Amino acid sequence: MSGFPFTGYRNSVLCLESVPLDYIAEQCGTPCYVYSRAALASAYKEFDDAFGARDHLVCYAVKANSNLAILNLFARLGSGFDIVSGGELQRVLKAGGDPQKIVFSGVGKRPDEMRAALDAGILCFNVESEAELAILNQVAEEAGRVAPVSLRVNPDVDAKTHPYISTGLKENKFGVPFDEAEKLYTATRKFSNLRMEGLDCHIGSQLTELDPFVAASEKILHLLDRLETQGLRLSHLDLGGGLGIRYSQENPPPIPDYVQALCTAIGSRNQRILIEPGRALVGNAGLLLTRIEYLKHTPHRNFAIVDAAMNDLMRPALYGAYHHILPVAKHGEEEKNYQIVGPVCETGDFLGHDRTLTLSQGDLLAVMSAGAYGMSMSSNYNTRPRPAEVMVDGDRVHLIRERESMEQLMAGERLLP
Repeated sequence: MSGFPFTGYRNSVLCLESVPLDYIAEQCGTPCYVYSRAALASAYKEFDDAFGARDHLVCYAVKANSNLAILNLFARLGSGFDIVSGGELQRVLKAGGDPQKIVFSGVGKRPDEMRAALDAGILCFNVESEAELAILNQVAEEAGRVAPVSLRVNPDVDAKTHPYISTGLKENKFGVPFDEAEKLYTATRKFSNLRMEGLDCHIGSQLTELDPFVAASEKILHLLDRLETQGLRLSHLDLGGGLGIRYSQENPPPIPDYVQALCTAIGSRNQRILIEPGRALVGNAGLLLTRIEYLKHTPHRNFAIVDAAMNDLMRPALYGAYHHILPVAKHGEEEKNYQIVGPVCETGDFLGHDRTLTLSQGDLLAVMSAGAYGMSMSSNYNTRPRPAEVMVDGDRVHLIRERESMEQLMAGERLLP
């Protein structure tokens, strides 16, 4: 099925790889996140192979989907990891990730998180302010270590994406302002427990054009050339992530074209290239399986009320994001225009507006392209336990996260004496 790898209808039932989704609903219940191992591995291999013999490291952006099974799959394929918290560090290490393939990004790293990453021996800290440099130097000195550092530079390039996921403009909180970066690199020589290893940028998420990537890369490369004239030798260039996927009518560039554009911009420079894809690795490898609880017909609108909600998949409510919604079983009743909504007590609790579908109460729906920023952004709003997660591998089904129980949800709470 175009846009959804390893997905298609067989005998009028939607399948992921060789497994009918109604079987997964029967075995694991709904709502439930379902991922394709083949799609995950195929996407990683496409990124990795596109570099050919060029020295590189693909660092999966853990925030997109941090399930241990997915992290372990990427680790076994040789992936590096882009983390943004101490919790993500622990996840990667528990999943078997190589610490020497971890880069630590994020604007608000705490000293204890820095110390844990130093103790683990990570590849690099992507530092986002002069204040952070000072704290990291202090933490490293107290630990008797030298911290490997890359400055994340904000190139002030318009990523042409949703403003909430644009990170490379001068008004954004991320990175060192481009006009200050050269001075700050020079100033890092006063920090005796820091070692400058790289140069980093990241301009946003869900980019569907190559031009912003190329423009940001060219600005960063001009900065690199100036730094080298001052005697600073950096071992790697981290050009971030952000390559988009197709949710609806978008036409993002193919992965090989994206990698080729970066390599062409870099030219003959010999630095190792790091990239940090997230959505492009996992987005279209997963879906959210949900069941219709009620069909509600009013004089103004028709509602399909499902058992998944905004707490399970936040993107539509948060960004107005579009996800294809497909019936798991096709049948020939009358088509109607439906609002696909959840049971949460918010008007903004919807998964899709104005979908023309043939539906019956009890039907299963597949909310597509939900592998990225789905489960990782889920919550317990309305005291709703988080869904199960399943990995399909050929004709096998693996439960990779049990459905959260009410006991687990309330386990940390205490009554007053």
